[in-house]
Amino acid sequence: MSKHDISKVVLAYSGGLDTSVILRWLQDNYSAEVITFTADIGQGEDIGPVRSKAEMLGIRQIYVEDLREEFVRDYVFPMFRANPLYEGAYLLGTAIARPLIAKRQIEIAHDVGAEAVSHGATGKGNDQVRFELAYYAKQPNIKVIAPWREWDLSSRTKLIAYAEANQIPIPKDKRGEAPFSVDANLLHISAEGKVLEDPWIAPEEYVFSRSVSPEQAPNKPTEIEITFKAGDPVAIDGRALSPANLLTELNQLGGANGVGRLDLVENRFIGMKSRGIYETPGGTILLTARRAMESITLDRGAMHTKDELMPRYAELVYNGFWFSPEREMLQAAIDSCRDSVNGIVRVKLYKGNTVVTGRKSPNSLYNADLVTFEEGAVDYDHSDAHGFIRLNALRLRVNKMLQDN
Repeated sequence: MSKHDISKVVLAYSGGLDTSVILRWLQDNYSAEVITFTADIGQGEDIGPVRSKAEMLGIRQIYVEDLREEFVRDYVFPMFRANPLYEGAYLLGTAIARPLIAKRQIEIAHDVGAEAVSHGATGKGNDQVRFELAYYAKQPNIKVIAPWREWDLSSRTKLIAYAEANQIPIPKDKRGEAPFSVDANLLHISAEGKVLEDPWIAPEEYVFSRSVSPEQAPNKPTEIEITFKAGDPVAIDGRALSPANLLTELNQLGGANGVGRLDLVENRFIGMKSRGIYETPGGTILLTARRAMESITLDRGAMHTKDELMPRYAELVYNGFWFSPEREMLQAAIDSCRDSVNGIVRVKLYKGNTVVTGRKSPNSLYNADLVTFEEGAVDYDHSDAHGFIRLNALRLRVNKMLQDN
C-alpha cells in the first residue's frame, strides 16, 4: 500500500510533544485525514486538554476514552493470575497496556474506514513491537505507520524545531532535553533514559512519584485484608470494589508505605539491555497476596506447574504476544484452577515490605491434623515415610555404588 492509497490514519495520541509532531507530520507526508485516539488507562494525568490540542491541530474526529476498568479487569487481573515476573522482577506494567490500546485503535480504524494506524514508539524500544504485533493480530492487512522509523527528526532539538515551525505548542518543561522519559498507567509508572542510563548511579528521589522512600515511610505498619474470588481480588477490608478502584486503592496504600520500587536492568526483545526504574505499589501487594492465597488453595502439582509456566507467560506478555495462540493456551491452563482461589489474605505494609500475616479460605487444602507435631486425628502412619524415602533414594544409591566401583 502506497502513501497515495491512505486516506485516513488513526493515531495513538497522548497530546505530548512527540505525538503532536507526529500528527502534523502525518498530515504533511501522507496527505491523509488523521483521527486521534487517546486512552485513559490511569496514567494519572488530566487528559482533558488532549481534545482541545487535537482540535487546534485541525483534527475533526477525536476519540478520548476511559478504559481503566477494562484495562484492569480484562488485562491486568488475567495476567496476575499467572503471578507474572519478567526476568524474576518486572511486573510488566508497560507491556500489558499496549494490547488494549492497539485493539481499540484497530476497532476505531474499522469504524471510521481508516486504512492505517500510527504510534509514537521509537525504533529502539519494545513498544513498537508490542503495538504492531497487536495491530496485525487484530487486522492482518492494516498499514502501520511508525514515524520514528521513517522521518529524519532524530533528536529532541529537531522535534522542537519542527514543532515551532508548524505552530505546535510546546510545554515549557519539554524545551531542551528531558531528564528521563516516563510511561504511566494504573498498574505502574516507569522512568528510563538520560540521567538514569548509568546503572551504577542510584536514581534521585525526584524520579519517584507514586511512592515515598522506604526510609520516609510511616514507622507504624498498615495492615489490610484482601478478599479473592475465583482468583481475582474483589474487596479490601471487606469493602467490595471495582477492579480499577481496587487497584487504585492498593496503589495508594502501597505508595504511602514505600512499597513497589524496582531498579532493573532488563533485556529488551529487540536485543539491547536497558535500565528502568519502576513503581508498582498495588501490583506488588497483589502479587504477594495472590501467592499467599494460592498457597492454601492449590494442589502442589498445580502450583508448581503454574510456576513452571510463569516465565514463558511473562516473556510472551513482555514481547508483545498477548493476542497469540500460545498466550491464550497458557491462560486457559492457568485459569483452569482459579475457581478454588477464594478467601482472605491479611498483609502488613511496612517501609517497603509486604508481609503476609494471615490467610484463610473455604477451599483451603491446609490440614492442621496432618502437619501437627501433636497427636493428629488424620490416619497417617509415620512408618510409611521409610518406604517413600527408600524409593526416592534408590537412584542416588545406585549412582554412588557405580562411582565407588
